[in-house]
Amino acid sequence: MQAIVKAKQDAGPAADYPRFRAAVAHAQLTGWLPADRRFLIDISGPGSRSAEVAVCAGHNVLRVVDADMAGPAPTGYETGGRLSTVSADGSGLEFLSDGCADGVIAENRTLSLRLAAEDVVAEIARVLKPGGQVLACVDSLTFGMSVLAEQHRWPHLVDVPNADVVLIPWPDGTITRCYGSEQLRELLTGGGLEVSWIRPRTVLSPQTVSYLLTRDPSNFAELVNAELRARSDDSVGTQLIACGIKSGLPARPAPVPLRLARDAAGGRRPRLKARLGNRAAAVRASPVAAVVDPRERGQHLGAVRHGRLHRRRVPVRLG
Repeated sequence: MQAIVKAKQDAGPAADYPRFRAAVAHAQLTGWLPADRRFLIDISGPGSRSAEVAVCAGHNVLRVVDADMAGPAPTGYETGGRLSTVSADGSGLEFLSDGCADGVIAENRTLSLRLAAEDVVAEIARVLKPGGQVLACVDSLTFGMSVLAEQHRWPHLVDVPNADVVLIPWPDGTITRCYGSEQLRELLTGGGLEVSWIRPRTVLSPQTVSYLLTRDPSNFAELVNAELRARSDDSVGTQLIACGIKSGLPARPAPVPLRLARDAAGGRRPRLKARLGNRAAAVRASPVAAVVDPRERGQHLGAVRHGRLHRRRVPVRLG
C-alpha cells in the first residue's frame, strides 16, 4: 500500500479517489489470500493486477483471460511463485479438472462484465477444492441506479428494486450486470458456494476522500486503514465484494450388508433378513421392498412413524 502511495504521490486531487480505491482493493485482496502457498486461478481479466499481487505473496497462479479480450499475452512473472496466462472461451474454466484449485480470484467486476454469471459461478465451484474460496467483485445496485439517473431513464430506475437481474447500459454501448447483496448471495449459493461475507468495496464517498486528502495528503494511509476497519450496510458503495467458500463433501456412510434367504419354514416365499439396525428405513427403496415381507416392512415403517428412526439414504449391498 505504501508503494502505491509513493508511486501516485503527484497525481493531484482529481486522482485521489481512484488511487484510494486501488489501495483499498490491494489491501482487501492481500488480506483474503491464503497464508501458505496455494494454487490460485485468476479470472479478473487483462486489466487487473490481482494475479501479480498473488504471485508476489508466494502463490502459483493461472491467469485465465477471455479469448475475445485477451490481446497481447502478458509476459511470465516470478517472485517466489509462478504466473502462467492462457486464453479461453465461454466461462473460461471448462478445460480445468474438478477440484484442482485452492482459490479463484474474480476481481475487476468479473461477474458484472460476464452477464451469464450463473455459468461462471458454477464453473468456479466445480474447479475449487472443498474448502477453497473465491473473491468476487461486482457493480452494485447503487452504481446501476446512478447510471440510469444520469441517462434520465426514469421508468427503468423505478423497476430496478423489483428486478431479479439488473442489466445497465453504458453510454459506450457495453452492459454491466449490477447486484444487491441478496442477489449476489443468491448467485453464489445457487452455484454451490457458501457465502462467508459480502461488503462494499469502499464506504467512504469520492467527495469525502477528495476533501480529506485535499486538506492533508499525508493522511492517505490513515484514510485507507479507516476504510478497512469500517463496518457498514452492504447496500452502499459503487461496488460489492464477496467471499464464497466451497463446503467440504460429507463423509460417505459405510455400506450396510443385507442377507437374502428363503423362508426356512415354508420354503416358498423369499423374505429379507435385514441387518440395518436403526437404519431400516432404507428398505423402502423399491428394488429392496419388492422382496420384503409386507408384515416386516410394516414393522419398520411403524418405527419411522413413531420417530424412532431417521430417514436418510444408506448405500446397501444385496447378496
